[in-house]
Amino acid sequence: MATPPRTSAQSTEQPSGLPAALGAYLMWGFLPLYLLLVTSVPPFEFVGWRIIWTLPFCLIIVALRKQFPALKEALTNRRTLLALFASAVLIAINWFVYIWAIMENQVYAASLGYYLNPLLNVLLGTVLLGEKLSRWQWLAVAIALTAVALLAAGALTTLWISLSLAFSFGLYGIVRKQVNVGSLPGLTIESAILLLPAAGIAWWYAQAPAGSAFGDDWFLSGAIIFSGVVTAVPLLLFAIAAKRMNYSTLGFIQYLAPTIVFLLGLTVFGEELRPVQLGSFLLIWTAVAIFMFDLWARSRKAKAAA
Repeated sequence: MATPPRTSAQSTEQPSGLPAALGAYLMWGFLPLYLLLVTSVPPFEFVGWRIIWTLPFCLIIVALRKQFPALKEALTNRRTLLALFASAVLIAINWFVYIWAIMENQVYAASLGYYLNPLLNVLLGTVLLGEKLSRWQWLAVAIALTAVALLAAGALTTLWISLSLAFSFGLYGIVRKQVNVGSLPGLTIESAILLLPAAGIAWWYAQAPAGSAFGDDWFLSGAIIFSGVVTAVPLLLFAIAAKRMNYSTLGFIQYLAPTIVFLLGLTVFGEELRPVQLGSFLLIWTAVAIFMFDLWARSRKAKAAA
């Protein structure tokens, strides 16, 4: 039976997810500007503090959204906990590599990693989950692999950054897809799992001759605490958007973040764009355009069938 057309009254019942999606990806895109405030903090120490301060902010939002039952259900499920342990390790690797890349002025490599990520997700879904790719998706993946090969030939020293970011976040998504837990409760448990090693990192730096980056300067300490906000809030906005938007639209908006990072590399960070990097970006942008065209075409076909 065909779905009846929605009336104007019905369409206003469900708020648009676009503002939440834009908020999430704008925060992720401009994250390098925030990291400029904490460049004096060693990347490894900053990841430790980020984990430490993400947990309380997650708990506050979980309380406000009344998600403690979901949190308790996940904590009592052994399979879920094992999966979240794996995803916690992957997201910690992702955070460290990204923060290190931005602080070391490797902004283009970080941007490229997140351009590659959705295309890699498609490939991982095929290899690990048995999903099928369309001809257009195979073409997009092939062009993306060509971009990676170009970097391997001319920019091998930064290729590991892009691939580490793409694979760590791609595998993170695969693991999280296997467990029935919401984004925010899942991040809360991941932060709790990582809390002990994060506290160990903070303690180790506090014992070093240079001392801890936290506690001496009120502005720097405030910026470190704010890392919990810039971690938890965009994830909450993304979770809201994912429930209110169709996949193809959200898939298009996700490229906003790496585009902003790329533009920041050109302007604020003043990083030199080498010809091999430009060529790789042109190939990735072509692959992204093909990928998005395929999503749009399949979305139209599904709507027509409905």
